[in-house]
Amino acid sequence: MANIAVQLYTLRELLEQDFAGTLRKVAGAGYKAVELHTYGGLTPHALRSLLDELGLQAISAHVALDRIEHELDAVIEEAKAIGFGYIVCPWLPPERRQTKEDYTALTAVLAAASKKVAEAGLVLAYHNHDFEFAQYDGTFALDALFANTDPELVQAELDLYWIHRAGQDPVAYVNKYAGRLDLLHMKDASKDDGSFAEVGQGVLDWENIIPAAKDAGVKWYIVEQDVCKGDPLECIQTSLNFLKDRV
Repeated sequence: MANIAVQLYTLRELLEQDFAGTLRKVAGAGYKAVELHTYGGLTPHALRSLLDELGLQAISAHVALDRIEHELDAVIEEAKAIGFGYIVCPWLPPERRQTKEDYTALTAVLAAASKKVAEAGLVLAYHNHDFEFAQYDGTFALDALFANTDPELVQAELDLYWIHRAGQDPVAYVNKYAGRLDLLHMKDASKDDGSFAEVGQGVLDWENIIPAAKDAGVKWYIVEQDVCKGDPLECIQTSLNFLKDRV
């Protein structure tokens, strides 16, 4: 079960109240790995010590595009201190995703950053939402981004919910990016209103997604639920219980 992690953004409100205590509960739920979205106000070395104490491994971190552009050396040093191997661009501000040229500019930023990241022994990845499924010249912006970056240097951290939300087939996308898909965001869509749901509790086709993910070489299945209708800790427990005997 070491290949299941949780994106801590799911627990952001609890983390703001009690960072260390919430991480302790994550470990208590049975998780062994996390994907960071903040350091909780701790120095990288203090965060590494806390994670080690709790038996948690940080595998990756979501890092704002602005930091990737302007503070990459510092991010790389943080990654080494904390111990995560993947630096993930998680989001595009609305003003930077209005045109084909915006995505061309993003591609250039990621291509350049990925070389420096690789030289440091780390990996750069891009995490999608649904807005990257805007079409330019008959091609989705997401596919153009990956087509114009080196598959050895820029990983796809596919988010299954957002692929589904964009009207696309998650299984087809997992197959499409096989070999370039170390990290996969696991989240479900409610059958009632399409909102975020615990893995296995919604409409996504897990019976076909999970075998496809295994065939694609996924290394880490990362539970994330952007909005939880109930207790976020109970939500991540439900998702873990569903996945732990399947992946």
